[in-house]
Amino acid sequence: MDQPSSPFSKQQLLPQEETLEILKQKGELFIGIPKENQYQEKRICLTPDAVNAITSNGHRVLMEAGAGEGANYSDKDYTEAGAEISKDTKKVFSCPLILKVEPPTLAEIDMLNPQATIISALQIKTQSKKYFEQLAKKRITAIAFEYIRDDDGKFPAVRSLSEIAGISSILIASEIMAVTNKGNGLMFGNISGVPPVEVVIIGAGTVGEFAARSALGLGANIKIFDNSITKLRNIQTNLNQTVYTSTLQPKNLVKALKRCDVAIGAVRGQDRSPIVVSTTMVEHMKKGAVIIDVSIDMGGCFETSEVTDHDRPTVEKYGVIHYGVPNIPSRYPRTSTISISNIFTPYLLKIGEDGGLENSLRFDKGLRNGLYMYHGILTNKSVGDWFGLSYNDINFLIF
Repeated sequence: MDQPSSPFSKQQLLPQEETLEILKQKGELFIGIPKENQYQEKRICLTPDAVNAITSNGHRVLMEAGAGEGANYSDKDYTEAGAEISKDTKKVFSCPLILKVEPPTLAEIDMLNPQATIISALQIKTQSKKYFEQLAKKRITAIAFEYIRDDDGKFPAVRSLSEIAGISSILIASEIMAVTNKGNGLMFGNISGVPPVEVVIIGAGTVGEFAARSALGLGANIKIFDNSITKLRNIQTNLNQTVYTSTLQPKNLVKALKRCDVAIGAVRGQDRSPIVVSTTMVEHMKKGAVIIDVSIDMGGCFETSEVTDHDRPTVEKYGVIHYGVPNIPSRYPRTSTISISNIFTPYLLKIGEDGGLENSLRFDKGLRNGLYMYHGILTNKSVGDWFGLSYNDINFLIF
């Protein structure tokens, strides 16, 4: 008797490999870029070239009119690159994915659609508990770009902006010393027969390294202080030359500060920057010397520092000129914009390739590190500890 024929072929009955994870559906992103409204914030997340790359890949970009003007990009530059322009702020904020430099204000969170995604800075020190409660209420997914790690475990956004801040600190100091800005009239540059400008750099991180690089390039004499021998060793290697380095020993620091023309503060702390230079030390500095406190956004590492802004950037104390603008990179918004855009663009294209943010978060551990809200659930331990909020481990939420 014939066996009944099977509805399946022999091939179909053999065990097959599970291919669900490999088959990724390419997703179309709809990105909204509102105009920054924070005081003196002129940067924008994407350059016209970046918008062109994103729209060429089949994604949509909706920008608020005038969003790029602070960085000298016109609406025409963006429309030619494939973006849509709208004067309606609410319409821009109703996009499923929002890109901003500054974190959204509470009023801006109100304009977001439920379940939207926002990628911006978090600036945890300036936030309140209410900010996270509002995001949770709308079930928002939020990523802080300063927490995103790259393949080496480094923070690319923080590094780029630190490079800009380090170089800026020397350029700003040279401007302040010009007699047209009521400075002491000294000039950077190794002029024959003229003793070089003396620069003290406190902190041997990225800011310190790029400040040192610029100062050396302008022919200054530099002294670098840091309590980490590893950082001091690294900075010598990266600068590719022997420079004066020292741990933060008061005797050496006092001596260096008495002689210097420019002091750069670039020390970071966990919660606030440690105060390394006391009022007494500042009193003994040269009249007309310049202090650039790059750590001011975390409290400052000079006891005499105070927060200033780009309109009135300096204050004089004990005959020493103090510069304490917290957001130094926004002084050069075009360069900062290109730098931020270089970081954002590959991530956005990758999110599209992966079929949306959910998949990207599954595959990319570095991007997952930047996530602090997932559908309204807080996923960042340091935010939870800082504000006394309960949080969940993201690895248990994403399967």
